[in-house]
Amino acid sequence: MHLVYPAVLASLLFCTGLYGVLARRNAILVLMSVELMLNAVNLNLVAFDVWLRDTLHAGQALTLFTIAVAAAEIGIGLAIVLAVHRNRGTSDIDRLRDAAEPRDPDDDPRDPHDPSAARTGEPGADEKAEATA
Repeated sequence: MHLVYPAVLASLLFCTGLYGVLARRNAILVLMSVELMLNAVNLNLVAFDVWLRDTLHAGQALTLFTIAVAAAEIGIGLAIVLAVHRNRGTSDIDRLRDAAEPRDPDDDPRDPHDPSAARTGEPGADEKAEATA
């Protein structure tokens, strides 16, 4: 078998995975696209190992390490996606860009949007009094 066939298949798999990572908005689909990309790398490693007739089978050994990394990545990635989905109610990547927790308005006493600042005489209270008058 020629080296071209698995190389073309691996490049198609990798391009499909890259498109999935760049175009998808769902975190689960992005993880699946990353898995496609890793499988394309595995296919290339095994194909080049067979083509080079390596006695140590380094390509196959690296493939096993890649499979282990992919398994760990999917396990941790799914755990993170499930935790985020429980907290935020969505796994849409565009809606998750602000990963910080919402700010509590009681934490900052000089918050200009805090109505109690006008009563306490803190800086910014005069501006609020003029704005409401």
